[in-house]
Amino acid sequence: MRASISCPPPNGPLLMGRGGTRRAGGGGPGWRASRRLRGCGSQSWRLSGCPRQYCAGRHHHHSRRVWPGCWTRRARRPPRQLRHPLQPSLPPPRPVPMEEMEEELKCPVCGSFYREPIILPCSHNLCQACARNILVQTPESESPQSRRASGSGVSDYDYLDLDKMSLYSEADSGYGSYGGFASAPTTPCQKSPNGVRVFPPAMPPPATHLSPALAPVPRNSCITCPQCHRSLILDDRGLRGFPKNRVLEGVIDRYQQSKAAALKCQLCEKAPKEATVMCEQCDVFYCDPCRLRCHPPRGPLAKHRLVPPAQGRVSRRLSPRKVSTCTDHELENHSMYCVQCKMPVCYQCLEEGKHSSHEVKALGAMWKLHKSQLSQALNGLSDRAKEAKEFLVQLRNMVQQIQENSVEFEACLVAQCDALIDALNRRKAQLLARVNKEHEHKLKVVRDQISHCTVKLRQTTGLMEYCLEVIKENDPSGFLQISDALIRRVHLTEDQWGKGTLTPRMTTDFDLSLDNSPLLQSIHQLDFVQVKASSPVPATPILQLEECCTHNNSATLSWKQPPLSTVPADGYILELDDGNGGQFREVYVGKETMCTVDGLHFNSTYNARVKAFNKTGVSPYSKTLVLQTSEVAWFAFDPGSAHSDIILSNDNLTVTCSSYDDRVVLGKTGFSKGVHYWELTVDRYDNHPDPAFGVARMDVMKDVMLGKDDKAWAMYVDNNRSWFMHNNSHTNRTEGGITKGATIGVLLDLNRKNLTFFINDEQQGPIAFDNVEGLFFPAVSLNRNVQVTLHTGLPVPDFYSSRASIA
Repeated sequence: MRASISCPPPNGPLLMGRGGTRRAGGGGPGWRASRRLRGCGSQSWRLSGCPRQYCAGRHHHHSRRVWPGCWTRRARRPPRQLRHPLQPSLPPPRPVPMEEMEEELKCPVCGSFYREPIILPCSHNLCQACARNILVQTPESESPQSRRASGSGVSDYDYLDLDKMSLYSEADSGYGSYGGFASAPTTPCQKSPNGVRVFPPAMPPPATHLSPALAPVPRNSCITCPQCHRSLILDDRGLRGFPKNRVLEGVIDRYQQSKAAALKCQLCEKAPKEATVMCEQCDVFYCDPCRLRCHPPRGPLAKHRLVPPAQGRVSRRLSPRKVSTCTDHELENHSMYCVQCKMPVCYQCLEEGKHSSHEVKALGAMWKLHKSQLSQALNGLSDRAKEAKEFLVQLRNMVQQIQENSVEFEACLVAQCDALIDALNRRKAQLLARVNKEHEHKLKVVRDQISHCTVKLRQTTGLMEYCLEVIKENDPSGFLQISDALIRRVHLTEDQWGKGTLTPRMTTDFDLSLDNSPLLQSIHQLDFVQVKASSPVPATPILQLEECCTHNNSATLSWKQPPLSTVPADGYILELDDGNGGQFREVYVGKETMCTVDGLHFNSTYNARVKAFNKTGVSPYSKTLVLQTSEVAWFAFDPGSAHSDIILSNDNLTVTCSSYDDRVVLGKTGFSKGVHYWELTVDRYDNHPDPAFGVARMDVMKDVMLGKDDKAWAMYVDNNRSWFMHNNSHTNRTEGGITKGATIGVLLDLNRKNLTFFINDEQQGPIAFDNVEGLFFPAVSLNRNVQVTLHTGLPVPDFYSSRASIA
């Protein structure tokens, strides 16, 4: 299916928005002579003075004309629209489906549509109620007042150490009160669908009739963004210091109105029932049971007006949009845009606030400019989306072509094999199996690419839909609050559709062919030769024991022809059993006389043998060689599969990271059988990060904490406690953390299919994971605040061996 998406032209106009114009406070003829205000065009205004005919006495203007250099304080006026006479017309965007935009409109804490969203300094959004729920109290040493008293830099919001990257909880989720100080224990509320825990306030708020935004917050409160995990300490304004995202509210409003489904009750705990009434004062939809339970028709609620849900939706839609006001001066509307801080400001911010020395520009001009920039960025992303859709059509056609080519090839192969005698039936089945394997491999590669491209396209389309809805907003200041972040996201998403992403990874042709004429000729000659004396076959190869060896779970074998052999060999076949005395299988066929076999089981005994072949036939097998793999594993970290931010040293035994984000590095050796134990010592541990240790599959995600996906089984630990994590599920919080010099032990028992962790030679918690089987690689995730060194080739701890023998 091909969808068409239309974006505004690069230099096209933007939708008209609402914004109030204010007169800046008085001053005098020489007020801020060096201050510059840049208007919508190239004109620059210098605030120097005003002509006598327009200003007298206290600068009371008698004309409607206001001289730019001498503003005077006036009574507040309702906001008026900004009109740009030179604004060109915009082609209306083509309608696109809005379903894929829904994830952009949901709060990362509660998982529901944003209600009264606020914008954090990191450009992410939160419901106002959710932001209040995840507030925690910080120690005095981290408070803004203590920082100012100590001479630290002063800012509206003080970020906690970015090395920490998040707050750590006393619950299994890993989020909560800041470690390292005493505070009242916090109890997690119910878990949201996206895995983020919601916490109540650190202390019960006093009884008040104020709204959640105006209610006082605990002193020294801080909040951690649940998406990027950046932590900041609130100033005296509390949550009122965060601007409200009215553009997002408008987009959510339109999105919900576009849904034709029946309105659901907002208070049902499990499956929401269809709403029967809406309270205009509470602004809540109720079903009958919830209305009787939560909104009884008595007391103060008896005066509330209950209306049908459809009427309530209309009244909510027609409610006037709130006017944008300054977060520092709540009674003032935004009138200008600070270029340095990238935010709308009011005239008081320019007169007496922190923006007094900053470069500012007209709100309408910057609104047009940012909308134009977002439109230009969307043009490129729209082209990528169009190419991706065409690429998906190409991939789907490739699937059909592969199916057709496979059927055709199999038909030819069967026709050729049927021409042979019955002795070739077994060989025919083997050839068919090879073709089917190639067929499945090609299909798997193409389908995986289809799946990957579909997911990226859905995310890209969702972002485009969201951006198009944002562009429709008529609120300049609200738009400018989020435009920079959206432009960066659009550019980043476009960059992800880089070179090679839209190129097929597999061809539709089968690079196999079958020429049966030489084989038919050989068969006729074989029948003829059976009547005569048989041609010589190669002599039995001799294994060179002095060159055969094992290392870890690899075996190297070498052989040669007997010295007096006169019959040349065309090649050799090396066979090994399964390490348990099972059947032999071919591991090498070729002309070389030395072969190294990797990926064997540790502490296992293998039998190996070799034979030679030529056109006449094969030789007898050599003597059987018994190989014993290592009892314990010696390995290092693998730089080839590690994330690019990983830094390795000490012969790839010591690892750290160049990023504040968690990055994953794997060991070089994989385990699928036996009992294995290794340790890691902590060489550096700053700012209380939470590294993770464990095992993982080769295709584990490398740019998140170990255990965030279903390809890793890990324990992550801070300076106070630890958790087990797999598939982003936290379990078994255990007291006791790590410091510099601590030793973490990892015990992987694939005989009993479990994984156990140790800290300083003491078992940490119960057995972490059961029923683990398959191929596992040692794994670690850490950031730049941690450095660890790997120690391998260690025996299993004595107490575990004795416990295993008793069991």
